[in-house]
Amino acid sequence: MHYKDIEKIINETMPKECEVTRSEPEGLSTVIYIKNIGAFYQNDQLIRQLAGALKKKVTIRVDPSALMNVEDAKKFIEQTIPAEASIRSLRFVPEMCEVHIEALKPGLVIGKGGSVLKEIMLRTGWAPIAIRAPTMPSVTLEGVRKIVVAEAAERKKFLVNIGKKICQPVATSDWIRVVALGGFREVGRSCLLVQSPNSKVLIDVGVNTATGDPTKAYPYLNMTGFSISEIDAVVISHGHMDHMGFLPYLFAYGYDGPVYCTPPTRDLMVLLQQDYINLAKKAFNVEPIYSKKDIYNELRHIITVDYGEVVDITPEIKMTLYNAGHILGSASVHLHVGEGAHNLVYSADMKFGFTRLFDPANTRFPRLETLLIESTYGGKNDHSIARFDSEKNLWDLITATVNRRGKVLIPVFAVGRSQEILLVLEEFYRRNPDLNIPVYIDGMVLEASAIHTAYPEYLREQLQRRILSDRSPFESPMIKVAKAADREAIANGEPCIIVAPSGMLAGGPSLDYLKMMCGDEKNTLVFVGYQSALSLGAKIQSGQKEIPTIGDDGKTKMLEVKMQIATAEGFSGHSDRAQLMAYLKNLRPTPERIITMHGDWGKTEDFARSAGMMLRKESRAMANLEAVRLR
Repeated sequence: MHYKDIEKIINETMPKECEVTRSEPEGLSTVIYIKNIGAFYQNDQLIRQLAGALKKKVTIRVDPSALMNVEDAKKFIEQTIPAEASIRSLRFVPEMCEVHIEALKPGLVIGKGGSVLKEIMLRTGWAPIAIRAPTMPSVTLEGVRKIVVAEAAERKKFLVNIGKKICQPVATSDWIRVVALGGFREVGRSCLLVQSPNSKVLIDVGVNTATGDPTKAYPYLNMTGFSISEIDAVVISHGHMDHMGFLPYLFAYGYDGPVYCTPPTRDLMVLLQQDYINLAKKAFNVEPIYSKKDIYNELRHIITVDYGEVVDITPEIKMTLYNAGHILGSASVHLHVGEGAHNLVYSADMKFGFTRLFDPANTRFPRLETLLIESTYGGKNDHSIARFDSEKNLWDLITATVNRRGKVLIPVFAVGRSQEILLVLEEFYRRNPDLNIPVYIDGMVLEASAIHTAYPEYLREQLQRRILSDRSPFESPMIKVAKAADREAIANGEPCIIVAPSGMLAGGPSLDYLKMMCGDEKNTLVFVGYQSALSLGAKIQSGQKEIPTIGDDGKTKMLEVKMQIATAEGFSGHSDRAQLMAYLKNLRPTPERIITMHGDWGKTEDFARSAGMMLRKESRAMANLEAVRLR
């Protein structure tokens, strides 16, 4: 629907008493400015009527001329919201006529049935936005939320421009295709182009952090046949570098369009991308391909979308994100192209099995013709052990190491595996209160855990309740926060457990600890996550005892690995072979076409054959640079 037609419907639907001053598309929403908010609230069905007629999200704001001044509004808000809400900050955004209220208990800010929010808007005119504060300090969240407010003027211009582009009539596309630009028959640099005559959408834009070779590290964006500036939208499935690490590069080289993802993914992206700038220099001795300035530019262009929210991302493509069960905010992407012309689901990294953090991946979609599914553990022999046995095995490894006066190093991805392992360790400590083995967390683990506490609604219900009742397991007394200056003393000290990124030993504190601990056979290195074929972790896991690494002086040095090497299976955020097959069996509706991706060479092909035979549908393993016409 054209935005001029939207304006006409609004003028016909809104009562004159509301005194509409203007309306405009703003990103995914239609914003209506009125002078008389009291008249609007007199009809509690009005917002539904508007949303139904427009088939879009509708946002009501009070015209700037009718807003209470900031100081008086601040006093009223502080007096109205119960002290128990624990307000952390009030940020007024005049460009949006909003006030962002960050509190530890946003439910009290909202009030029963939204009563407190309604009272604030009726009395002050400012549209209150309740935001959950993390239970632990987070520099990343603080920075992201400040930037969103500070850049509001530029962001508003951008959102209005995007809204107008989406609200354009478009001819029916006579073909739709997908092009593999990275992460096909390999793990790393995931990138998929969904293209029609009228739309160009990228899903994921990752880097392979296990290598500094640009021919293997970055997606094939130079092979698309068009410039980066022609991309209509980018969708990011989740906040791991192999799915979003290349995104700031797009903004450095001409992209100025929208990026769609869940709110937690936005925050995790900023955290990990900034760390990658340091990692590129230290681990691979190469200059990063983008700067912090590009990350901030990216942040101004992010539009967050909640699970289950149906949104238009181009004039002909509707998108819905669903829980993928992989990490915080991870999503499977459903695209509805044209008026029912084609429906595809990009599974992204997903877990269809038990974890302590998340519910299993969603398997119910409104329509589905083509499924692109990960196959990290899609090989016929990729079967993990029962979760109970996984946790017991991990604790047995820890106990054996501590009994010989050694230390345990667990390399983890800062986002996802670190929190899962901390929950497992916290459970051990709760069952054994006399344990006196410190658990040191290093690097970004603390920051990532703090972000988890700001989004309990994305976690399993039991974990939600603990965080909401001030019993966050990420703040357990067993956890000790280590800093760079502490590492040598920890590595040479008393028995302990060290949980540190990176998960593949590609850099970061885990590599520092490895260098200090690998020569002592009393110590144990325990792998709990996937190791890319190109990574240092994979070399050690396969039995190599002499490992070349780059020292602080930029020269190659050999590490002699004498410490014990073990793998604790069953903690992966990816589905194993059985879980992948169960996911396919539970999919509704059953797809007509299956395309496998995100798996090492051989596993994608093996899984494609098995999936096709089981469902009796067309199935194939695409390779990078291949294109498949869907319609």
